[in-house]
Amino acid sequence: MLPSGTSSLLRRRQPFSESDTTAAPHQRTSQIIVPTDTPGFNKIRAVSVMGHVGGGGHAEIRYEDCRVPASNLLGPENGGFMIAQARLGPGRVHHCMRAIGQAERGFEIMCRNANSREAFGSKLGEKQFVQDWVATSRMEIDQARLLTEKAAWKMDTYGKKDARQEISMIKVVVPNMMLNVLDRVIQCLGSLGVSDDTPVAAAWRNGRSMRIADGPDEVHKMVIARRELRRFA
Repeated sequence: MLPSGTSSLLRRRQPFSESDTTAAPHQRTSQIIVPTDTPGFNKIRAVSVMGHVGGGGHAEIRYEDCRVPASNLLGPENGGFMIAQARLGPGRVHHCMRAIGQAERGFEIMCRNANSREAFGSKLGEKQFVQDWVATSRMEIDQARLLTEKAAWKMDTYGKKDARQEISMIKVVVPNMMLNVLDRVIQCLGSLGVSDDTPVAAAWRNGRSMRIADGPDEVHKMVIARRELRRFA
C-alpha cells in the first residue's frame, strides 16, 4: 500500500516505495506497477514545462489508500534503484541521439533560411557572422555525434559499467551543444525562431530540460572528474 497523500512527479507507471528503511541506501526502494484505474490513484495535473502543458510527460500524482497486489512488484524486492540505474545508461544515450537529431534539424532550417532570406542587399548566408554560426554549429554537431557513437560502441562492446565515463560526458556535451546550435538557429530566424511555427523553439525547450533530466550537468562533471583523478592517484 502507498501512503495516503503521497505526491510526486512520476514518469510512466513505476513509482518508488521505500520498502526497507534499515538496508543500505541503494537497497531501500522497490518499484511497483500501479494501473491508472486503481482506486486511490489520482492524477492531479500535468506539470507545465516552460509554459507548455503537454510537454515533458510528467504529472503530479496523489495516492490515497491506493492498494495493488504484491504481484505488481517490478523486479526483485528492494531492487528499485538497480532497475532505475539499469535503464539510465542506455536512456542517456537515447536522449543524446535524439538531441543530435534535433540539432541537425535546426541546423538544416538555419542553412535553408540563410540561403533564401535577404537582408541589407544580400543573402544572410553571405554575411560573415552567419557563416560563423554555420561553421561552428557544423563542427559542434559532428564532435558531439562522434563522442556519442564512441559511448554507444563502448557500451555494446564492454558493457554499461565500462562505458560510464563516456555516457556521463555525452550527457553534458550533447545537451549543451544542442542549446548552442539552436540558439544560433533562433537568432538567424529572428522572430520566426521564437514562435512555434517551426520546431526550433520546442526543440530548444526540450534541450534545456535535458541539462537536468537523468542527472544535471554539475553531477556528471563531478563524477567525470572523480574518475579521472582516480586514474592518476
